[in-house]
Amino acid sequence: MTRPSLWWVGRDLRLADNPALSAAAAAGPVIPVAVLDDATVPPGAAAQWRLGQSMHSLDARLRDLGSRLVVRRGDARTTLAGLLADTGAQAIHLCDPHPFFAVPQGLPLVLHPANNLMASGTLATGAGTPYRRFTPFWKSLRARPIAAPLDTAPVPAPADWPAGLDPADWDLGAAMNRGAAVLARHARIGEAAARQRLDAFLADSLSAYGTDRDRPDRPLGTSGLSDALALGEISARSIWHAVLDRGGPGAETFLSELGWRDFARDLMRHSPDMGRQNWNRDWDGFPWQADNPQAEAWRRAQTGIDMVDAGMREMYVTGRMHNRVRMIAASFLTKHLLTDWRVGTRWFDDTLIDWDPASNAMNWQWVAGSGPDAAPYFRVFNPDSQGDRFDPSGRYRAHWLTGPGADAFAEAAPRAWRVDPRRRPPPVVTLAAGRQRALEAYAIARR
Repeated sequence: MTRPSLWWVGRDLRLADNPALSAAAAAGPVIPVAVLDDATVPPGAAAQWRLGQSMHSLDARLRDLGSRLVVRRGDARTTLAGLLADTGAQAIHLCDPHPFFAVPQGLPLVLHPANNLMASGTLATGAGTPYRRFTPFWKSLRARPIAAPLDTAPVPAPADWPAGLDPADWDLGAAMNRGAAVLARHARIGEAAARQRLDAFLADSLSAYGTDRDRPDRPLGTSGLSDALALGEISARSIWHAVLDRGGPGAETFLSELGWRDFARDLMRHSPDMGRQNWNRDWDGFPWQADNPQAEAWRRAQTGIDMVDAGMREMYVTGRMHNRVRMIAASFLTKHLLTDWRVGTRWFDDTLIDWDPASNAMNWQWVAGSGPDAAPYFRVFNPDSQGDRFDPSGRYRAHWLTGPGADAFAEAAPRAWRVDPRRRPPPVVTLAAGRQRALEAYAIARR
């Protein structure tokens, strides 16, 4: 018989538009494989839980097709070498990995571009250097054709299966404790659910995306696909072509958001320490504080600033936060509280189900001011005025501070926090004083 190939699922847990799977299937039998180690599993509890749920969903779909997902725990290189020996596989196929993936060397590993709209490293300035600003990057990307997505691939089964962990023992959600049950009520898991979300967005929300995307009080204003994209339950280019085909108002704005994701990955490719160091090293002397009690109040959604606390509660309950509110919450931490952006990054690492290392790092640095931002001023969001503008009726804030969302937060939060969901603390800092302090710190740092 033809020797099998290993399809290392990585962070591309889908059958449609999966060139690694397609190539493996074209060569013969396929053994789908997932490896659990520090280099491939996300750092945060919520993202780990979400990955585990996606793996179970993929395994169920594979079993419907007469296949299965083989999961092993251990160092990726050692584990994959063992699988090659156990199965006699001829190659390992993997979609071009996410920025945090450490690709093992010395193995018959074949990489296939799939995660980005354009293959990583494709775009460069006329001088051959990486883009440092989004607008020229986007113009270059938009002028190029994006490859059409591949059809759903078959998954021919091997004659014999290697041993793997029992699905009951994958257990990637243990650190979530009682919060897992709360997350489960809000998450929509798997490739089929991602496609359904996309179809609903195209039919009902794309036309108003240009305005509604900034409105957290309108739950259908965005696609809701960020966690599915982060796990590769749907590909960026599948979404791209579906949006292009639909067209109309909102389409170009939405496509540029997909371009922003590519930009983040391109930046991290050239600046792999972007999640740990200031992208703009001129900011190394900025007087941010290390972790502190006010930052702890921010984590616990107890700042006394309604828009910030509502967003932090939304994230703790659902594993996601509306993008406009993410900017508000991040600005408050780094500007009004003068707390190091890395403190916020680490918390988002731990609590987001749509965690993506490149997007998380770049977005935090963009808000903090140390990232790729062409704006010639020090941006300080005012949470109250932002709330009045983008949540004019107060519906979003009311849901999370006094409504059903408040009860869900109390259920999800650690008991040690002693959450009284409807008690509002006084502000940890007045907005005027916090803004003035940030501007003074910026002026001193510039000098």
